[in-house]
Amino acid sequence: MNQIRNIVILTGAGVSAESGIDTFRDGGGLWEKHRVEDVATPEAFARDPELVLRFYDMRREAIQTRQPNAAHHALARLDAEWRGELLIVTQNVDDLHERAGASRVLHMHGEHLNAWCTACDVRSPWTGPLLDRPPCPECGEAALRPDVVWFGEMPYGMEEIFAALRDADLFVSIGTSGAVYPAAGFVRNARDLGAATLELNLEPSQGTGWFDEARHGPATEVVPAWVDELLARQ
Repeated sequence: MNQIRNIVILTGAGVSAESGIDTFRDGGGLWEKHRVEDVATPEAFARDPELVLRFYDMRREAIQTRQPNAAHHALARLDAEWRGELLIVTQNVDDLHERAGASRVLHMHGEHLNAWCTACDVRSPWTGPLLDRPPCPECGEAALRPDVVWFGEMPYGMEEIFAALRDADLFVSIGTSGAVYPAAGFVRNARDLGAATLELNLEPSQGTGWFDEARHGPATEVVPAWVDELLARQ
């Protein structure tokens, strides 16, 4: 991996798992054993908004009790010290990258600590419940929903992500299953554009074969080791 200047990093649930945040794809099912169809689609929200809001209220409350781990802190250090371009594209809806100190972060699946008003299209910081249908801070309408990209909705920031991939010398995927598109296809985009590719994951993902190199182990071990190695070569 010579002459690396521009880096795109994709992070998934495996980065936050060691902070105690459940992954979508644990053996027990989606978090509290709700099906995706029941809590993570626009149709579910239309069908049973109370179930969906209660589910996300619980998640929003839970993540505020969790702390960044060594993987988050290592990526924040890379963000602070890397002299080239860097974009951390996260599929996670927690704020642990930011709380660790990273600033070059794009949340492609939204953020738990935001609420989106479907009446005025404004997104507001939000740490409390939505179940009681509070008014939008901007327009006053009781039209807030979780600012989370549900299955069937378009992820955020795709133009910015593809622009960064076009300029990337290195694409790194950390803690992701390689099963959810469009993020699962980023490695092929990066390869086609000439970037080196690296997977850091607990175990081989569904897309491991697309990467030039793969290192497997807990995120709190493999991510800091890789960051140390990369910064030493800068």
